Amino acid sequence: MKFRLLLCLAATIASAQTSRLTLADIFSFEIASDPQVSPDGRRVVYVRQYADVRTDKRYSNLWLVNRDGSGHRALTSGLSTDTAPRWSPDGSQLLFLSDRGGARQIYRLWLDSGVSARVTESASPPSGAAWSPDGKWISFTALVAEDPPQLAALPKAPEGAKWASPAKVIDRLVYRFDGAGYLKPGYTQLFVVPAEGGTARQISQGKFDHAGPIVRASEPVWTPDGAAIVLSTNRHPDWERAPLNTEVYEFRVADGTVRALTSRAGPDGNAVVSPDGTKIAYTGFDDRRQGYQVTRLYVMNRDGSGARVLTASLDRDVHQPRWAADSLGIYFLSDDRGNTGIFYCGLDGRIRSVARDSGGGVFASGGGSFSVARDGAIAYTYTRPDRPADVAVAREGAPVQVLTALNDDLFAGKTLAALEEIWYKSAKDQRDIQGWILKPPGFDPAKKYPLILEIHGGPFANYGDRFDLEKQLMAAAGYVVLYTNPRGSTSYGEEFGNLIHHAYPGDDFYDLNSGVDAMLAKGYIDPERLYVTGGSGGGVLTCWMIGRTTRFRAAVTVYPVVNWYSFILTSDIGNWTSQYWFPGMPWDHVAHYEQRSLLSVVKNVKTPTMVLTGEADYRTPMSDSEQYYQALKLLGVEAALVRLPDEPHGARVRPSHHVSKVGHIIGWFDRHRPGPPEQR
Repeated sequence: MKFRLLLCLAATIASAQTSRLTLADIFSFEIASDPQVSPDGRRVVYVRQYADVRTDKRYSNLWLVNRDGSGHRALTSGLSTDTAPRWSPDGSQLLFLSDRGGARQIYRLWLDSGVSARVTESASPPSGAAWSPDGKWISFTALVAEDPPQLAALPKAPEGAKWASPAKVIDRLVYRFDGAGYLKPGYTQLFVVPAEGGTARQISQGKFDHAGPIVRASEPVWTPDGAAIVLSTNRHPDWERAPLNTEVYEFRVADGTVRALTSRAGPDGNAVVSPDGTKIAYTGFDDRRQGYQVTRLYVMNRDGSGARVLTASLDRDVHQPRWAADSLGIYFLSDDRGNTGIFYCGLDGRIRSVARDSGGGVFASGGGSFSVARDGAIAYTYTRPDRPADVAVAREGAPVQVLTALNDDLFAGKTLAALEEIWYKSAKDQRDIQGWILKPPGFDPAKKYPLILEIHGGPFANYGDRFDLEKQLMAAAGYVVLYTNPRGSTSYGEEFGNLIHHAYPGDDFYDLNSGVDAMLAKGYIDPERLYVTGGSGGGVLTCWMIGRTTRFRAAVTVYPVVNWYSFILTSDIGNWTSQYWFPGMPWDHVAHYEQRSLLSVVKNVKTPTMVLTGEADYRTPMSDSEQYYQALKLLGVEAALVRLPDEPHGARVRPSHHVSKVGHIIGWFDRHRPGPPEQR
């Protein structure tokens, strides 16, 4: 039976009368994430996310399912956010994070009784909780707050007076971050606390962030002997200006002594210690300051010696390494041609595929997570074009078994858009470009349909044959949807990804425009009803398309960057995009920045355009959207600006805002269909 606290109310809003997905159905989706298989491989605990229509918030609880699909039940419930479950070494208990007390803390749950207890009383929300090998200690990271900088001696308000909020003094390079907001003064440190609760002890020291939003740190991992914790982070003096230069560090639990185990220029991340304690696997690359660099799998001895690359022959990125129980190889995630799979690499460098179709959430842009049991059972998030993320179990040599069906009740009586893969040639250089077509329910090839070209962000990312809620809703509204992987997309190798190095946006125009031509050649697309949209990097390319062609009847650019100069100086990631996406700082390369900014082609735009962005977006700040909107209005182009309050990048924290985002995109295109309203 579907678990949802307000099932009746949600069902009322979901407009069950229609056989197609509706915007209100956004409130009804449930998503599986972070599946953790028990040490003995017999059970899987996972995070189950849902939306509450009355509070307009997303929550998540923990659920348990047996490896054969039986015994599916809730472990936690209520309007709380329960995440990051981790099995105790003996498989009898779980750690997890929860905000059930008002602020996130670490909790411990006994599976035999179902009793849970809070472990921490941290002043700042903890993250990355992990058991020690003997189950007696728990490590985690948390912010150690500091007083804000004091630059002036100011009088205090008289007793009883009501003065305005004081000034905020900022002295950090990165002082706000998308999704986290304005950062509190202080640094994130590593701690340990007794598993039964008590006083936490700080292990790391120094003015470095050992976790948190602005560093590319990995979760802390205990060594099998319990004497040390291994963590990938950046403790270099210039860590704010060289954010990718992480190392693998060893922290001794007894006294906090820290030692770097790697030292190269470039990221060394996702460190995991082999079960026998003799080796460490990690990911990274030798930094060449390219826009895209393939992340490879490395292994070194436990003391940091003998480092070597294992996946030199694999021209694909490696993510989330996990050791096999016998310490003879490592499992990992990797994308190939828009599909995410689980692979195994032996210490001899031989690679083989274990499972396909991993993915996370309800978007075609990848993601996913997995875990491995001692017996080789793998629990992972599984997705297909007609299935949002569910929990599946794989094992080499055995068929994949999908254990959950979280949205089958929602899909009952609904007809989803059908997916078709497409390959075509780019007009630029005849390169093969891969894409996918979503056809509306009841599609008839003898009819003419409007087309939406939907462009992915990143730009170093990929779309694939995964479920995508927003595109399904566009198709349900009667549109054929084309989404592709133009040059710069990942999962096709480093050469293809770097075709846009220091040249984005650029020739990706031809890849996308040729996709529209390929669709017109199929005969069922109306050339008078072509539309284009995309978010983030897709918003950039939406502006690029309408700045170079007038073939689209309407466009929606979603949280775009339109002025690279201002982006570097206002975005939360300007400290590394200025080094990797550009040849240098904007004041030293003014012409280069201007040539690639969308304001350089805005004077060519004739297409009615909507600009949509969250007001708390610090990745592609609202100021860029305002510049583009005002430029269009000054040019006399039909335009609208949609601002979603308090929303960061992605604009979907609040379910109603997600509804509004997709609804405004479809509504703008519906408004610009030719003919009288009754014929649109």
